[in-house]
Amino acid sequence: MRALQIKAATAQHLGILNLGRVALYKLGLKAGLNPVRKLKAGIPLGPYFRPGKGAPDVRALGRAGWYDHGEAFGQPLYDLDQTAPQWLAGCLSGQTIAGADRDWWQISDFDPAVGDIKTVWEFSRFDWVLACAQHAAKGDQSALLRLNDWLADWLQANPPYKGPNWKCGQEASIRVMHLAMAAHLLGQVTDAEVGLLDVVEAHLKRIAPTVLYAMAQDNNHGTSEAAALFIGGSWLEANGRGIGRRFSGSGRKWLENRTRRLIDKDGSFSQYSLNYHRVMLDSFNMVELWRRKLELPSFSEVFYNRAAAASEWLRCMTQPSNGDGPNLGANDGARLLPLTDTDYRDYRPSVQLASVLFHSARAFAGEGEWNQPVYWLGLALPESQLPAQSSVQFDDGGYFVLRQASITALLRYPRFRFRPGQADALHLDFWVDGENWLRDAGSFSYNTEQRWLDYFPGAAAHNTVQFDDRDQMPRLSRFLFGAWLKARQVEPLVVSTRDQSCGAGYKDWKGAEHHRRVVLSGNSLKVTDRVGSFNSKAILRWRLKPGDWEVDVDAQRIHIDGFSLSITSDVAIKRFELVEGWESRYYQKKTPLPVLEIEIDQPSKLITTIEWTTA
Repeated sequence: MRALQIKAATAQHLGILNLGRVALYKLGLKAGLNPVRKLKAGIPLGPYFRPGKGAPDVRALGRAGWYDHGEAFGQPLYDLDQTAPQWLAGCLSGQTIAGADRDWWQISDFDPAVGDIKTVWEFSRFDWVLACAQHAAKGDQSALLRLNDWLADWLQANPPYKGPNWKCGQEASIRVMHLAMAAHLLGQVTDAEVGLLDVVEAHLKRIAPTVLYAMAQDNNHGTSEAAALFIGGSWLEANGRGIGRRFSGSGRKWLENRTRRLIDKDGSFSQYSLNYHRVMLDSFNMVELWRRKLELPSFSEVFYNRAAAASEWLRCMTQPSNGDGPNLGANDGARLLPLTDTDYRDYRPSVQLASVLFHSARAFAGEGEWNQPVYWLGLALPESQLPAQSSVQFDDGGYFVLRQASITALLRYPRFRFRPGQADALHLDFWVDGENWLRDAGSFSYNTEQRWLDYFPGAAAHNTVQFDDRDQMPRLSRFLFGAWLKARQVEPLVVSTRDQSCGAGYKDWKGAEHHRRVVLSGNSLKVTDRVGSFNSKAILRWRLKPGDWEVDVDAQRIHIDGFSLSITSDVAIKRFELVEGWESRYYQKKTPLPVLEIEIDQPSKLITTIEWTTA
């Protein structure tokens, strides 16, 4: 009975309308009623791009990534020659997906020989289109040849609506956005080649019939597909194709809808993920850039307010020294507007672009690769500068960010208006001088062995307390938890001249309780965890920066290179042990890291004191 109640409550959280949209999509696809199954189109013929008009900003630098070497999930794979990639094979396994010549809706998402279907989709996101366009804009004729040749090759391997690369509306949307940005870089927006417009139109016809399914996800699928419909539709219109009006109108409507629904007033996004927040923000960056380029009517005041808040949210999470940020929430390595050779974990280029577009100010001062998107896209760098990052509470989304000079602490607490992707309630991330000392695990893969599907989203992969070897919420499916947690006893952020403090707690579906209070003062961070009402044991974990940590069990202390962490408890500690855990900073790659585990068997107040020296 309890299981049924949890499922019913979860269904209510997801929304009856959304569940109905998903059911109708699946039924319509299976029965052949959805018009997407009736789509047919010939292979668009090139040329798709011609030599660029004008020259980019002299400060705009050509990229090596995806021009000199292939990339996947933010990492280089191999040196490139002029040969096009294998579009229908997994970029890691090299195995071609079975039945790749069939209609897309006949192909399974899961092929054991290939592995994660995202490894097939990765090269078909057209990151290389942007890289080729950048080099071609600088006058490299071989880059233009490669751009046209690879597009022709891709279309031969992926004729409209055939094969795995047409399965996902969001993947099709990313291609549309990248083609549009390439046309912008080459000065070919309002006089695009016929073949290129044919490619865009074929994609929009694929996206439009299934857009309600994307909206039912309440995530970046909806924002990406709305952005592609708006950009692609208005592009067709600007080139005399009247069919574009329907697509652009739908895109504008859904952009406004998704902005109001998925982005909170404080800038928090529905996915509770740093990387997917950037995916959404880059979509909005491209939308606004495109609107200005075609001199289209502005969006609503709510759209711009929420976009500006979302930009500021990501800036507050980013380390200004290196652009990195907490490995918060689901992370598949996506970077939607890769115009620089920076690591994908460097969020500064996206934040700088969004700040210029939505704040008319710089997020980061001086010269650096964070300015490259601004230069490439023909924008002016404003003179004004946003205020320095400071401590902030994002209560709509459930985040405290404590900042003090080069110190950052992030406390995550449950404010689940949308489905949680990870059991990360009361996770604490901690940074000193841009180094992540206490860290989140990431995602690793969405299609892998069950033990990793359980581990990476689970409580054991976060700096929090795990009760009785179970997760904080029961898992209902691969991507869905039930019995969503609710925050209790939230202590608002308080900043004084002496210290900063915040706190929050929860009670889970089995009655276990956890409250965490954090105080930052000088070179010390004090974390007080009160736990109770569990069955047999509770384990507090601190997931540490890799290194040769020294352990003093008697003193219940560990230390390394001017950084120490010690534990006190009002009950006997059964186990104080450094064990091996795992993290995934890049999708499809996992590496070991040390994890301190503190185990108790009765209600307790645990105090963790962290001390350090700064550079």
